[in-house]
Amino acid sequence: MISVKAPGKLYIAGEYAVVETGFPAIIVALDQFVTVTIQSADQIGSIVSSQYQENSIYWRREEGKMVFDNRDNPFHYILSAIKVTEDYAKTVGKDLGIYHLTVESDLDSKDGRKYGLGSSAAVTVATIKALCEFYALPVDHDKLFKLAAIAHFHVQGNGSLGDIAASVYGGWIAYRSFDRDWLKLAEKSYNFAELLDMDWPGLDIELLTPPKSLKLLVGWTGSPASTSHLVDRVALNKAKRQQAYQDFLNHSQACLKRMIAGFRNQDLHAIQTEIAINRKLLNELDQFTHAHIETPLLTKLCDIAEEFGGIAKTSGAGGGDCGIAIIDSHKKLNQLIEKWAANQIIPLSFNVHHVKE
Repeated sequence: MISVKAPGKLYIAGEYAVVETGFPAIIVALDQFVTVTIQSADQIGSIVSSQYQENSIYWRREEGKMVFDNRDNPFHYILSAIKVTEDYAKTVGKDLGIYHLTVESDLDSKDGRKYGLGSSAAVTVATIKALCEFYALPVDHDKLFKLAAIAHFHVQGNGSLGDIAASVYGGWIAYRSFDRDWLKLAEKSYNFAELLDMDWPGLDIELLTPPKSLKLLVGWTGSPASTSHLVDRVALNKAKRQQAYQDFLNHSQACLKRMIAGFRNQDLHAIQTEIAINRKLLNELDQFTHAHIETPLLTKLCDIAEEFGGIAKTSGAGGGDCGIAIIDSHKKLNQLIEKWAANQIIPLSFNVHHVKE
């Protein structure tokens, strides 16, 4: 039996701008995981998820293709991951097998609500990792990222794929997204082996080391948000205010460059300064896109963090889900956390997860 896991993530800064090719964001992987297990089967395989127990699906293989017994299923990312990995396996001469695939997730609350930790990305990465092991496909982090990015993009159709990078590489990363229009054309022009070996235009992933005194706190509003819908809303409105949107991109890029330098220089104050600037830029973006990025409860989360010497902002697309605070670990963390909890903000005791080479 094969069992692998992939971590969830949170965006620290650079949201929305990162969906444009080459614009940076900082993302962190967390110690909450999707675990995928694969066990060889004879004639009938299955896909089972703890999130969708009533919708487990069964499949068989006919002429090299997966054939399902039921068509209505919520497993789009898993199925896309399977297809991409098996297409790659076929290009390197592997025979396709039958297996039972099981998914367990820590990335949702016990009542099934999403924290906003990138569960679709983590399940995509974990499924591909497990299948690469099942088929004995040699993949490093770079190839795993590219396979998972292709599979995820086939389903979602937008976004930066930064959550895929966090699940693959772990820790703190500076991420610049690749040109997705190029990928659409490249898939038609190159085989999988070529696509995985070549450089992707705009893509850059750098592992960062935070200052030792930096403490990341995560607060959850209990209100799930749809990243893809929020990204679509910004995309629709940016066309009406092209100059304002370009200004946002330029300012975000400059902010993130200074923030990344803060990590390189182990300068907590510089990182906090740029977190505050990034929050301001996102609120300015909200004014002309009407995406409702910072909800009243997320504003409360930020205000409370500042009372105790922290700097906070929304994480990811906003509209709900989580906010993050960057604070000196010597500050009164427990009092901050207690005040969050007293204001309907649920503190999440997550830690940064580092992926082994």
